[in-house]
Amino acid sequence: MRLVKFAQKLGGKVLSQLATIVHPSTIMRWIAAEKKNKPKPKKRGRPRTPEQIRQLILKMAKENEWGYTRIMGELKKLGIKPPSRNTVRAILKGHGYDPGPKRGEGTWDDFLKQHAASLWQCDFFSKRILTLRGIREVFVLAFLHVETRRVVLSPATFHPNEAWVVDQMERFVKEARGKKLRVATLQRERDSKFTASVDQALRSKRVKVKKNEFCAPNTNAFVERFVQSIQQECLGRFVVFGSEHMDQICSEYLEHYHTERPHQGEGIDNQLLNRQKKRGRPKKDASFDQSLPLNEILCSERLGGLLKSYSTKAA
Repeated sequence: MRLVKFAQKLGGKVLSQLATIVHPSTIMRWIAAEKKNKPKPKKRGRPRTPEQIRQLILKMAKENEWGYTRIMGELKKLGIKPPSRNTVRAILKGHGYDPGPKRGEGTWDDFLKQHAASLWQCDFFSKRILTLRGIREVFVLAFLHVETRRVVLSPATFHPNEAWVVDQMERFVKEARGKKLRVATLQRERDSKFTASVDQALRSKRVKVKKNEFCAPNTNAFVERFVQSIQQECLGRFVVFGSEHMDQICSEYLEHYHTERPHQGEGIDNQLLNRQKKRGRPKKDASFDQSLPLNEILCSERLGGLLKSYSTKAA
């Protein structure tokens, strides 16, 4: 081989002289072998997503109706560094799964950003349920803390009259402050259920009432997004029998929402709301395990398997 290299450097004249000693086919075979043994250039670009991670993404997409952002949050919760958004979208699309709705940049009022730490939003949601007296509509009042996304729910009622709403407002303030969440401002819709007596009850608790502006659909978007989630992910899948059954379903969903479901938002970073903070400096990418086998992933279920969350086996 060294002879071939030397001859190639000197040019065709030496090759012709070498051919008088060695058969030309032998020389060509030496040259071909020399080229074949050269190291191949390394491929550029991002490394391929490990097959175990791909299978886990597809498993979550198959068993749930989650978009790519929710799946990335579940991976992060498991201690797995998720691939990029485009990669997860491509994996889902490549196997026929809808990557989820497109989410553009929100246009929220400056008021929401400035008062998020002490601002709550409230809204009613309802469901038609079966009772001994036939089909009736039951109402629940939801309160959401804008900064932390934590939620307080009222018990269900068939009669959301003024006295009931006043009682729920006082109960909400007491429960929120008991959890060390600031309550300085409550933002509400211009619903006829929120009377002057309701606002007065809040002011007596040192809570300022902020009414939503007319023709401003985004101002109450945080609590409305929660209402959409509980309706689509939970209540819309059940036939509810009585108000107590409604309270039990809402309680189970709220526990899942706070302790098992990753959330988006500033400072939340697609993680759990009730997560344990680890001591010491957080590790960057070293804490993610790219080779976590699928048999180490546990799936816990609520409400007969309707609500799922994933965790790793305890060591």
